[in-house]
Amino acid sequence: MKNPVLHFVFRWLVSGLGIWIAAALLKASINYDHSAEVIIIAGLVLAIINTILKPLIVILSLPALLLSLGLFMIIINGFMVFLVSKLYPQLHITNFGAAIVAGMIIGLVNYLVSAILETR
Repeated sequence: MKNPVLHFVFRWLVSGLGIWIAAALLKASINYDHSAEVIIIAGLVLAIINTILKPLIVILSLPALLLSLGLFMIIINGFMVFLVSKLYPQLHITNFGAAIVAGMIIGLVNYLVSAILETR
């Protein structure tokens, strides 16, 4: 995608889809009151955080990323999801461990959707 606005909207929709799937798989740990509005807004907040804040955190945590051979990215993704739950309280995540698992699910959904759409 060459258009940055379309790219952001795509990230927003995929983030919302990932949050919805993670909430469905982690019913005991993620609460969104079964509202589509909460998922859409949480997806927007996650897309904004991943666009603005995540690159800074990745650069600042570069030594930890290098020492862990990239596995520290799982913690960073979990932190981004946990930060969304703190900034947007309608999406409630019970603990940081659930946020890490949700971050892994969201990342997997993002990878799969991107891989499917890029092959076409």
